[in-house]
Amino acid sequence: MMLMRTDPFRELERLFDDGRRTPRSFPMDAYRQGEEFVMAFDLPGLEADAIDLTVERNVLTVRAERQVRFDSADEIAVSERPQGVFTRQVFLGDTLDSDQLSADYTAGVLTLRVPVAESAKPRRIAVGHGDQEDEPRVLEAARS
Repeated sequence: MMLMRTDPFRELERLFDDGRRTPRSFPMDAYRQGEEFVMAFDLPGLEADAIDLTVERNVLTVRAERQVRFDSADEIAVSERPQGVFTRQVFLGDTLDSDQLSADYTAGVLTLRVPVAESAKPRRIAVGHGDQEDEPRVLEAARS
């Protein structure tokens, strides 16, 4: 497994929901594409400098903040767009090289790319014959 997702507070939020339905996190797609793992987060209406990414001990944290843009003299008729700080944590498996993570923010989508670690890629191993001097046979070894 390359990616684990857990949110221990989601059920607590549902229990104490007061009807505002303000999300605390944001939608994400995650998939493997060739030799890298791709994560796409929906973060519409933000500037790139409002997004903060950190990786600590294989835990990726995405933090974003959307500020209220109303003046005190504005009469608000409808305010449904969530405001404030939003976070999402993703646990990266040991098979990903988080040191080589890259990020791009375009059209309201934050796309992160994490290469698969060299140690997780399939490699060939030579198998020798104990008493024969023939060329060693090569077997395919895969790690997961």
